[in-house]
Amino acid sequence: MDKLTSDEILQYCLENLSGTVFHSCYGEKCIFYNPENKLKHGIYVLTIKEKDGNNDKSSNLNREGIFRINFGVTKNTFINKFGFIPARPLKGNTVDMQYDFSTLNMLLPHPVYAWMAWVSILNPDKNSFYNIKQFINESYEYAKEKYNKKVKV
Repeated sequence: MDKLTSDEILQYCLENLSGTVFHSCYGEKCIFYNPENKLKHGIYVLTIKEKDGNNDKSSNLNREGIFRINFGVTKNTFINKFGFIPARPLKGNTVDMQYDFSTLNMLLPHPVYAWMAWVSILNPDKNSFYNIKQFINESYEYAKEKYNKKVKV
């Protein structure tokens, strides 16, 4: 298994997704779409979380060397992949879906933000990362659409 680091994934995004920028927000490493820095941060494309938070412990990110990539897809893509959009969980809880959110190297619904059609993967290897690039590109295109509506391009 060819491992990837979180920095390699961030670098891939910055080199291949035009108009993206990096910021740290809420203890996460974030890639935003924000050409010409017209917005304070921009529109989320992807985040990388490396430790558990008060309201997000289900991925068990406090394990040595574990990180989670998070990104949004369209509702149609989410439903095609996982069957349905779950309800928003109560604060401190996970979405009501039958997944082990601590599973490595598998595309999963985001444990907290699946209700917004966000997905995640813990420690993808190079093969898994290759397979999820289509979803990252979808997140990027979706961020561009949101950005264009927000700045009225």
